[in-house]
Amino acid sequence: MADREQPVTLRTRKFIRNPLLGRKQMVVDVLHPSRPNVSKDELRSKIAELYKASKDAVSVFGFRTQYGGGKSTGFALIYDSNEVMKKFEPRYRLVRYGQATKIEKASRQQRKQRKNRSKTVRGTAKAKGVEKKKKK
Repeated sequence: MADREQPVTLRTRKFIRNPLLGRKQMVVDVLHPSRPNVSKDELRSKIAELYKASKDAVSVFGFRTQYGGGKSTGFALIYDSNEVMKKFEPRYRLVRYGQATKIEKASRQQRKQRKNRSKTVRGTAKAKGVEKKKKK
């Protein structure tokens, strides 16, 4: 893990305080000349340390590394509290940070096939959707 010891510089731009959503939002420039990139988890902890916030209330996303490397740019949100974050943050990002559980459901193709099978059945059998109607 020699990568973690390499220096990383964070710069924030376009800092906005958004009281309606209970957060601070900003564009983050990450300078990492001797590393290929920086993990989102590490960025969350560094931003939380920089702004004296809890790591659980920080959300980072949309990072793109510039051509040639050495610099990445993305977006960061620092919520006032964990409850506010759970209220406003999209569910998929909460799942990424381990603050929500992923809803397991059938694949998109299976859902469409089930829908189309149920079209062929009428009445009470629609709930089952498996039985085929007999040809006469």
